[in-house]
Amino acid sequence: METGLEGIRVAVLGGDERELVLIPALARAGAEVVVTGYPPRPELAGIKLVDTVAGAVEGAQVVILPMPGTDDQGVVRAVFASEKVQITWEVFSRLAPGTLVIIGTAKPFLRQWAGKFGFRLVEIAEEDEVAVLNAVPTAEGALEMAMHMLPITIHGCEAFVLGFGRVGQVLAERLAGLHARTTVVARSRAALAKAWAAGYSTCAFGSLPAEIGRAQIVFNTVPAPVLTEMVLAATLPEVLIIDLASAPGGTDFQAAQKLERKAVLAPGLPGKVAPLTAGKVLAAVIPRIIRQNSG
Repeated sequence: METGLEGIRVAVLGGDERELVLIPALARAGAEVVVTGYPPRPELAGIKLVDTVAGAVEGAQVVILPMPGTDDQGVVRAVFASEKVQITWEVFSRLAPGTLVIIGTAKPFLRQWAGKFGFRLVEIAEEDEVAVLNAVPTAEGALEMAMHMLPITIHGCEAFVLGFGRVGQVLAERLAGLHARTTVVARSRAALAKAWAAGYSTCAFGSLPAEIGRAQIVFNTVPAPVLTEMVLAATLPEVLIIDLASAPGGTDFQAAQKLERKAVLAPGLPGKVAPLTAGKVLAAVIPRIIRQNSG
């Protein structure tokens, strides 16, 4: 059992099934854990539950927000809460300077608050360890969606993977394992060479409008506008597009609707399709981050 968090007060604000794995792990490591946004649950036996964000963060050296973060008004994802969980300027202005605030991805306002109020903001969604470990449930969740939504099998279909980063690599490997005819689309020569060496067909983004017309399913992992109206117009009418990039994704969804292409935005799949696995990732990573930033 990992230790090293003795004497550290940790506030957990909202969350979902992932936090039900993380919170007990923090307590086992010795932290004094206070949470808001949860009713009494067996997983939280012995954990202090409070009704307000202000009550949770009072005296905390560490504040943990969910991986999906907040909306622009500071409302936190809190699937078990009976009332809205919201972070406010008034509450966060009272955090002690140097307080560690951990979140998946922060909105600009939270980054501004960190500079103004002096708390340390750590965004973990793109940390290598988190991103690599989360790539597996993301890829498996994307395939699950595709299997439900396609009228054909993955086996033998023409599948395009846009981007060959952490998620793109795992997804391409899984598709090839199911015998999809897999094409990787990337910008850099190094990524295209790596994809070719792994046995996939390859396509540069500049050639995408000419090549995408054979795709029956397209998975986008690029958080930039890559599936523009011009590119979408070149797709098959029956194509399925699953956009895995963080909101707003890399797809022109308005153009997709106009062209009658089926396109769905599906960020945050680890917590939706494999919350136990995703929770174990957080339980492995967050205590280490706290230890590294303590003292």
